[in-house]
Amino acid sequence: MLTALQRTTAKFPGLSPGTLRRDVLASLVVFLVAVPLCVGVAVASGVPAELGLITGIVGGIVVGCLPGSSFQVSGPAAGLTVLVHEAVQQFGLAALGAIVLAAGLLQLALGALRCGRWFRAISVAVVQGMLAGIGLILILGQVYALADADQPGTGLAKITGLPGLAASIATSPEALTAFAVGVGTLGLLVLWPRLPAKVRLVPGPLVAIAVATLVTAVFALPIAKVEVHGLLASIQPPGAGELGGLAQLSVLGTVLAFALIASAESLFSAAAVDRMTGARTDYDKELMAQGAGNTVCGLLGALPMTAVIVRSAANVQAGARTKASRVLHGVWLLVFAALLPAALGVVPLAALAAVLVHAGAKLVPVRQLPQLWREHRGEAVILGVTAGAIVFTNMFEGVLLGLLLAVVKTAWETSHVQIDVRELTGGRTLVALSGNATFLRLPKILDALEALPGDRPVELDLTDLRHLDHACRTALDGWTAQHNGAVAPAPEDRPAAATAGRPTATAAASTSASASASTEAPPHRG
Repeated sequence: MLTALQRTTAKFPGLSPGTLRRDVLASLVVFLVAVPLCVGVAVASGVPAELGLITGIVGGIVVGCLPGSSFQVSGPAAGLTVLVHEAVQQFGLAALGAIVLAAGLLQLALGALRCGRWFRAISVAVVQGMLAGIGLILILGQVYALADADQPGTGLAKITGLPGLAASIATSPEALTAFAVGVGTLGLLVLWPRLPAKVRLVPGPLVAIAVATLVTAVFALPIAKVEVHGLLASIQPPGAGELGGLAQLSVLGTVLAFALIASAESLFSAAAVDRMTGARTDYDKELMAQGAGNTVCGLLGALPMTAVIVRSAANVQAGARTKASRVLHGVWLLVFAALLPAALGVVPLAALAAVLVHAGAKLVPVRQLPQLWREHRGEAVILGVTAGAIVFTNMFEGVLLGLLLAVVKTAWETSHVQIDVRELTGGRTLVALSGNATFLRLPKILDALEALPGDRPVELDLTDLRHLDHACRTALDGWTAQHNGAVAPAPEDRPAAATAGRPTATAAASTSASASASTEAPPHRG
């Protein structure tokens, strides 16, 4: 054993035997956490369980060796389950590899173009809303799996089908048995963090799955179990027909959704891991590493991957020191998938559904919502609308709606304009505008102007505006012409009033024109 450690440390300078021991122990913890999640995500996605393990293996061995974050762990994620399930239902399992391959190549291109840092510009509320929507869809779908029932295809159908599911559980002994196993598994998952620290050294999902499997076997319960096809038999590289199907617009939309959502989730996970470890991840390198992993997964016909915060946090908390821990976790997954595939065949589906219901619940920020509503109400609205749109439409449209709302909110908040009305001598009124005059603030500006007396000359001072867009300029021109036409100039002011409708650069300074109003924008200073 000592000789093996010495050989390994010789290949990786700076990796001492003590550090390697810590990494080996951390890799075993991550492996135990990853097994039920890899299998559960695959089953929930409607693909063979082995494909989840293949993605976990690639995430550990391939991505683990590449530059990027040294501590975060990649594999199949609950966050992509809904999208994968929709893609498999719409295009078929054979097309999955081509879609994942194209998404991986797109991620590589984005990384090469140094677009990784731009993912930090995505609104946190949109990301949280996306994850919350995924969590809600995951919970709604896996509630049916708890009772060994087929889940409806849409979010709305999942909600409206709940009364029928409850009736089925109450009237069918088989459904009731499966539901009892699933609820018992979920209860153990909820209880596990409250147990003593020594007990919690073993990951909760693994214990819950093991207990549910043992109970099912001992009592010979008639509930559905995971179907096992074998590791090699499950690998389905995309053929020419599947690759040719990438030209379809609907398929390209799915590729784009895979790439963007997987990239955003991975890079946000990297930011969270950096806060835990004090490290600093190169986002472009991490994006390329994720792209390389998804490219390999696509060639093998496996599930898409992303960096997963649950496994990454387990890796850090278990004492990992280098990226060797995540590589070794991939090795353990490969050994398990190659030597013990039959072990999956005794796992009840209801237990895996309970694991995913628990994982989905963690994606919904229930505890953070009240504080977010008090302090940042607009962000809370964006989060809720994004999540609801994902539930009732689909992932891509929900995220686009969330991004649109975030842009509108930002534009509204940055387009503040101050209106100062002052009475001058000679019955004149001065209206000074400052800030950013955009079309979003037009109602406020026009309401203030139209509230002024219609029989008095008005001067507009725009010198303190940082920005005046075309819509505001046009509206102020129109208001000026209308107001000047309604105000009858005094005889001594008629020569000046004849030109009052034309924009001037310094309307506020012009005191000779009784009805002058300037709509000429000052130089842009914002």
